[in-house]
Amino acid sequence: MGAEETSPLAARFAQLAHERGAQPAMTFRGDERQPDQTFEYDFAKFWRRVARVTAHLQSTWGVQPGDRVAWLGFNHELQLVTLVACARLGAVFLPLNFRLAVPELQQVMQDAQPRLLVHDSHHAVTAQALQGADLQHTHHDSLIATASPRALPLPAVHGDLPLLLVYTSGTTGVPKGAVHTQAALLANARASAWAHDFVPGDKVLSTLPMFHVGGLCIQTLPALLAGVEVVLHPRFDPSAWLDEMHTSRPTLSLLVPATMRALFEHPRWADTSLACLRGIMTGSSTVPVAYLETLHARGVPVGQVYGTTETGPVSIVLRLPEAMARVGASGWPHPQAQVKLINAQGQEVGPGETGEVCIRADNLMRGYWSTDGQAGVGLQDGWFHSGDLGQRAEDGCITIVGRSKDMIISGGENIYPAEIENQLVTLPGVAENAVVGVADARWGEVPVAVLVRSPDAAGQTLTAEAVLQHLQIRIARFKLPRRVVFMDSLPKSALGKVLKPQLQQLLQG
Repeated sequence: MGAEETSPLAARFAQLAHERGAQPAMTFRGDERQPDQTFEYDFAKFWRRVARVTAHLQSTWGVQPGDRVAWLGFNHELQLVTLVACARLGAVFLPLNFRLAVPELQQVMQDAQPRLLVHDSHHAVTAQALQGADLQHTHHDSLIATASPRALPLPAVHGDLPLLLVYTSGTTGVPKGAVHTQAALLANARASAWAHDFVPGDKVLSTLPMFHVGGLCIQTLPALLAGVEVVLHPRFDPSAWLDEMHTSRPTLSLLVPATMRALFEHPRWADTSLACLRGIMTGSSTVPVAYLETLHARGVPVGQVYGTTETGPVSIVLRLPEAMARVGASGWPHPQAQVKLINAQGQEVGPGETGEVCIRADNLMRGYWSTDGQAGVGLQDGWFHSGDLGQRAEDGCITIVGRSKDMIISGGENIYPAEIENQLVTLPGVAENAVVGVADARWGEVPVAVLVRSPDAAGQTLTAEAVLQHLQIRIARFKLPRRVVFMDSLPKSALGKVLKPQLQQLLQG
C-alpha cells in the first residue's frame, strides 16, 4: 500500500493502515454541523480520507510542492488528515491562530502567502476577509464530501522538505513563522514517545488548540504516529473534559494552567473519578506548584514538557515516574537533545547557577519563514537560544526559573517573578496575577505585583496588606513586591500569555 509513498511522515500512516487497519485511530466529538455526533476512524479509514483529501488538493485546488495550505478553525479530524495530505504533496501546512484579529491574521497571510485557505463555518466570515495573491478559500467539508477527483502522480518527497509552518504569538513586533520539516516532526514524535512511554491501550484526550505546537505536537500527532488512539475535541471545555473520564476513559491528556484552573473550579471536579488517567502532561509555561499538588492529591502525576514553537516543542521532559518527586522541575533533555545553560558571556554555567537555556536537536525548526526558511536562520551554530533561564541540578534535572527579559535585578539581587507568582496563586481571592519589574531610583528595579481579584467574597475583601502578609513568610524579604496593584484584567496575547511589557508601561505611565 505504501510503496509509492516517498513522504516519510505519510509512509508511516500508510504502514499503520496496512498493519493495523482496524485499530482505532481517532474519535472526534463535536463537529460544528453535527455537534451531538461522535465520529470514529480506524487507521484504514483515516488513510482513505488522506487519499481523498490529497486528490482534492491536487486536482481541485492545484496544490503543488512548496505551496502553503492554511487552516482556520477549531480542532477537527480533517485538520490532521490535511496535514498528512500536505506531506504526500510536499506542501506546507499552516495552522492559523483563530484568536487573532483580522489585521494580525493578514500579517501572517502576507508573510506566508498560502495558495489555499481551508476554514470551518464558525470562522468563514474571518476567512473571507483575508486576502492574498491567488488565494483560494474553501470550507473543510469540500476536501472530503465528494468523491475523489482523478488522482495525479505524487511528487517525489523527502524528509528535509518543510511540512509545518507555525507562527509565534508575536507579543512584540511582527510574528515569525517557524519552519518544521517532515524529518523534524518525526524526530519530535520519537521524543514524545520517549516522554510519554506510550503503551498498548493508551488513549490520548486532546483538547488544546492545534494551531499551536503544544496542542498539535506534544501528544496529538506523536500519539497517532505511535499507533495510539486520540480522542479529539474541537476546543477545551471543562464539562466535556470531565465527561470523557467515564465515556472514553483516556489514559493521558495535556493541560495548561488556565485549563487546570477551569477544571478545579468546575462543580463536578471533586466528584469525577480520574482513575483512568495514568498521567497528565503540561506545557512549557511556568505552572503554579499549587496546581500540580492539586492533581497529585487526586493520584494523577503531572509531567512537564518544556519547549517552544521553534523547538518542536519536545525538548526537556519531566516524565511521569519522576513527576511527584520533582514537583516544579522541568526534567531532563530527551535522549537526542543537547541542552546547555549559558551566562551573558556565552559560557556554560555550573550546577545550581542560572543560565539561558540553549537547545540543539533534530526536532528543532529549520529556520524562520520570514527569511524564506533559510537553513539555520534563528539558530546559532545549530543551537536555539530560548531566552528562558534555567538551573541544572547535580543529577542533570533542569528547572526553568523565568524569562531572561522578565528577570528583575533589584539592588544587585536577581529576582525571578515566577517565584513570587507561584506563591500568590495559593492566596484565596486571587484569580490571576503577574509580577513585573519597575524602574526605581534607589534599587534600579523593584518587583510590583498585579492582581485580579476573584469574584467571590475572598476576592472582594482582599487587600494589599493581606497580600504582603501572605508573602512575608514564604519568600525572602528582598523579593517582596514594593507595590500591590489591583486590576480588572491583565493584558494578554492571543495565546493567553500575559503581556508583561505592556503591564510595565501601564505601571510606569
